[in-house]
Amino acid sequence: MTTAVPRLSTVVLDCPDPLALSGFYAELLDWPKDAKPDPDNAWSTIRGEDGRIDFQRIDGYEPPTWPNPERQQMLHLDLEVSDLAAGHERAVALGARLLDSSSTSFWVYADPAGHPFCLCAC
Repeated sequence: MTTAVPRLSTVVLDCPDPLALSGFYAELLDWPKDAKPDPDNAWSTIRGEDGRIDFQRIDGYEPPTWPNPERQQMLHLDLEVSDLAAGHERAVALGARLLDSSSTSFWVYADPAGHPFCLCAC
């Protein structure tokens, strides 16, 4: 492999409050919370065995309006769970909002900052 070939380092989510949103995903994924939070809350990072997610503060942030196309989503996370109903209870208890449960293999949620994500049965 050459050094010119990139590798995925992280996914970065824009949000109004990086520390709060990173805390939500740390709890949801059972990863450690940010050990060195940015003093001005402009950035937060969480890491787990499966990877890393970064969160950056955007002043005037407005969440996607999925499924309404007014403000399109740019990406979403697919998170696997072995028990969709138990995963649902955990996500909602942590502050997620159910958007669509019409599929038997995945359900769509909004995180506390409004980003859509899916819990997918594995």
